Amino acid sequence: MQGSIFDIQRYSSHDGPGIRSTVFFMGCPLRCRWCHNPESFSMAPGLYYTPEDCIGCGLCAASCEKQAHRLAPGHQFDRSLCIGCGKCAEVCPTGALKLTGRPHTVDEVWEILSRDIPFYASSGGGVTLSGGEVLLQPEFAKALLTRGKDAGLHTAVDTAGAVPWEAFETVLPLADLFLYDIKAVSPALHRRATGLENGRILENYQRLRATGVPIWVRVPIIPGYTDDEVELLRIAEFLKGQEPQRVELLRFHRMAESKYRALGLTYELADTAPPAMEDMERYRALIEKELNCDILIG
Repeated sequence: MQGSIFDIQRYSSHDGPGIRSTVFFMGCPLRCRWCHNPESFSMAPGLYYTPEDCIGCGLCAASCEKQAHRLAPGHQFDRSLCIGCGKCAEVCPTGALKLTGRPHTVDEVWEILSRDIPFYASSGGGVTLSGGEVLLQPEFAKALLTRGKDAGLHTAVDTAGAVPWEAFETVLPLADLFLYDIKAVSPALHRRATGLENGRILENYQRLRATGVPIWVRVPIIPGYTDDEVELLRIAEFLKGQEPQRVELLRFHRMAESKYRALGLTYELADTAPPAMEDMERYRALIEKELNCDILIG
């Protein structure tokens, strides 16, 4: 069995309790305007290209059977010809070309995760599956979670919920925690922000909450989209009576901008400033009045 993975981040402290390793899955049905992981949009590998790191050696052009790379004049890269094979990235001496991800076996991923078992044990941490959308690859996720549970680790699944309920059922017996994104409750706002309506997402949250599994809800605060007190109160109203263990308000940042450039994509929020911390505190206090759970700023 193989899964499409674009990163494995060790020593993470933001994706569940304790010290964790986070496995990032490729593929996502949403197109959030602020997405921090645009390399996860597709299940197929893509190619980062950073022109400032290119020395014009020509090794990429010699290795590319589709002639996506040319040296006339300088390095010209035609993305429309690229098939994501990664041969150019293998020979690039400076890292100007990098493959965004590749298929991994369960053994390959577990070999990396198992290196840090002592840190998981001492900190109450474990393994988190994130993305992209983990539950587009439910069988691979199940296989990894099974390894984690067999090793006695705490396991978490980070999801945006826009998948059939059957995908949740595949991993539900093996997950100790779900990190669940709720970006907006209003259908029109959610569609404008992500390209997709949210009926399935909200329904899946309710079904998941009914199982009793611990949930941390994550709400991104994005200027021009979700930094709206009325919408935040709507989210609080939706959660009221079916509160998660905690709600995390995630402050927008622009750290992914360089990824968009390297992937040849337009970053729509390049001129958007992160919300002020005093605004984040106001949003936290607003929701705290409505819900009986921990409200944190992330």
